[in-house]
Order: sequence, then C-alpha cells, then structure tokens
Amino acid sequence: MLVAATKNKARGSQGQFPLTQNVTVVEGGTANLTCRVDQNDNTSLQWSNPAQQTLYFDDKKALRDNRIELVRASWHELSISVSDVSLSDEGQYTCSLFTMPVKTSKAFLTVLGVPEKPQITGFTSPVMEGERMQLTCKTSGSKPAADIRWFKNDKEVKDAKYLKEEDTVRKTFTVSSTLDFLADRSDDGAVVSCRVDHESLNSTPQIAMQVLEIHYTPLVKIISSNSWPEEGQSIVLTCESKGKPVPEPVLWTKDGGELPDPERMVVNGRVLSISFLNKTDNGTYRCEAKNPIGRNSTEYVLIVHDVFNTLLPTTVIPSLTTATVTTNVALTASTTTSATATSIRDPNGLTQTGPDHALIGGIVAVVVFVTLCSIILLGRYLARHKGTYLTNEAKGAEDAPDADTAIINAEGSQVNAEEKKEYFI
Repeated sequence: MLVAATKNKARGSQGQFPLTQNVTVVEGGTANLTCRVDQNDNTSLQWSNPAQQTLYFDDKKALRDNRIELVRASWHELSISVSDVSLSDEGQYTCSLFTMPVKTSKAFLTVLGVPEKPQITGFTSPVMEGERMQLTCKTSGSKPAADIRWFKNDKEVKDAKYLKEEDTVRKTFTVSSTLDFLADRSDDGAVVSCRVDHESLNSTPQIAMQVLEIHYTPLVKIISSNSWPEEGQSIVLTCESKGKPVPEPVLWTKDGGELPDPERMVVNGRVLSISFLNKTDNGTYRCEAKNPIGRNSTEYVLIVHDVFNTLLPTTVIPSLTTATVTTNVALTASTTTSATATSIRDPNGLTQTGPDHALIGGIVAVVVFVTLCSIILLGRYLARHKGTYLTNEAKGAEDAPDADTAIINAEGSQVNAEEKKEYFI
C-alpha cells in the first residue's frame, strides 16, 4: 500500500475536527483508512464510502462486507481496513465527527491497475538480411497507462511508435509499442527486450524477450601464413567463411581452374597448403563459400620470390714479382628485376625493401682499392724494365754505331766483368 503525504482536516472551529490522509493502493492489496481527532468530548466518529454508505459507526460495523474490518476504535481515532481492493473501490471516503454541526474530512482512495505481462508479436523466424522487421509489444490492465521501452542487447532503442487505448468500463489502459527496423547480420543472435514500467510494480519492471535469427550470405576472407614467400618454402592459406546457415565446404581454384599440382597443393577443409614453392605457383587463388542464401568469394595473389643471397667479395693479394690481382664478386639477383636496388611491392599489400646499400658501398670501395694497388704495382714494374734498358745502352754506347749494337755489346761485357754488375731496386 502506498500512502499519500497529504493530510486533510475538517473546516470550521479550532477545537474538535477530524484528520484524514489520502491513500494509494495496488489492485488486490489492502487499504487502511484512519481518522483522528485531537480533542474529542466523547463525540462519535463514522466512516462512509463514495456511495455514502456507512462502513463503521464508532466500533459498530454498518455494511456487510467481509473485506472491511475494524482496526482501532476510540474517542480519538477510528481506523478501518479494506482488503482485496478492486478498481471499483476507488473514490472519496468521508470521516464524520458528530458535533453540532457535524464536521467531516475527506480521504481519496486511489487504486492502481497492474499491467499484465507484455508479449512480443510480429517475429517470424528466420528473417533474411535486408528484410524489414516490425516487432510489437503489448500490455493491458494498467491504471494509469504504463510506459514501454525497447532494448537490444541491453542498449535502449529509441524512435518506437507508442499507442494507448482506454477501457471505459474498467477505466484501465491497453498500451502497445512498435519497433521498426531493417534486419542486419549483426543482429543475428541479438536479444530484443520489451520492458514495461509502472508505479504499481515497485521498481520491478515486467520484461518480454525475443532472440533474433537472421540468415545471410557468407562473408569470406583469406589469411596467409607467409607474408614474403620464397622459392623452396611452404605457404598455408586459410579461408575463413562466416554465414547463416553455416556455409558448405569451401572451393579452392587457381587462375579460374583446378589446382594444377595436387601432390604439392593439399586442401584440408578450409586450408590450402602448398609445399616447395616455385615460380609456377604464381597466380590468383580463389576461395568460394556458399549456403542456401547465396555465395561469396575472395582472392589471393601469390608471387613466389627468388631466394636473396649475397656473396662477399674476395681479393687475392699478389706478390711483387707477378703483380697479379684477382677479384671475384658474385651477386644472385632476381631474373625479373633490374640490377639496381629497386623496391618490390607485394600485390597482397606487403612490401620488401631493396638490397643493403651499405653492403654494396663496401663492395665498391674494395674494388676501387684493389684497382689502385694494381695500377701502382704495374707502374713500378714498367719503371724497372725501363731503367735496365737505359743502363745497358750506356755500357755499349762507346764503340757501337747505334743503340741496338750498344745493348748487345753491353750484355757480352757482363760475362767477363761481374764486378761491374748494376742492381736496380
């Protein structure tokens, strides 16, 4: 029972007067009506109903109604209770103090109608993605009219249409609310609830729930295990498909046809495994999934790259007598790319940087250094032979008519004169 805080008192003199309170009670509950008098010289008190029928006169029951009972009767108070209150009991009750003249005080009894448990209608399972859905929540018997709110997965949904109708006989209300929206795959499995709030429910709302079932075409994507596949390696492509109903086993194809090498290209459910990759494996791989609603597919472009391998330059240091220099620089590069350090872009979105520029710079520096050493050694070799020629020419020039004869004479004289040997370093 809910008791209003409003106190009512009789109009008139400042002496004897009755005091009452307005009462609010839920249908089916018990209402307590109390009338008090602060100063009373043994004057009788009486309670009467909205039809002006006497309920109690002092402690004497006047109306034969088993629901009405006496709670307390004295010269200063007359309290009664009405059990199993119905909506027809609502109205203005009167407490009378039989003085000259009679003094009265009014107490209004408000009866709240409890709303029935709500029901959700309009859902037919399953619903296809993109179809329009109209869910209606309805409850009856509330007084005053109940409030209806919609929730989807505990998140309130606004913009619902609200309608209320009054029952003129019982003076209660039937309220309904309609939620209108397009079905989406994200709504599959969502819980839509209709909540009825009313002051008679004591902060415990009544709730009806409906679980949505949405059917939609598969959503497909391919996940690769190797972001930069090279020759000789393996790769695993996983085809993830989600749909309702659950998609059938996926279909793998390459360049629009069947897989060309079943021994190396093994399909296990949704997984395609390719071992010992080579250039012939390059191409577009398609994964297709379907269910009774429709089909969908996605593609993956596979490019197998050369194994990138660099041999450091080797240098053989020559002796001073031979001045022989050997330089060997071996670089393995892709046959499909230029010798310059060019960035290669993976068509599936991954990037690979070019060769190491620091390493190439080091190789060039070593080659230049070896070349300079070779030039120096070659210059010293040529200078040595030129000095020998000039020395021999000087020794035979005294008696020879020309330069060639002088050199021959000089060589002959060296046999007999070892002490005249000349060394050039």
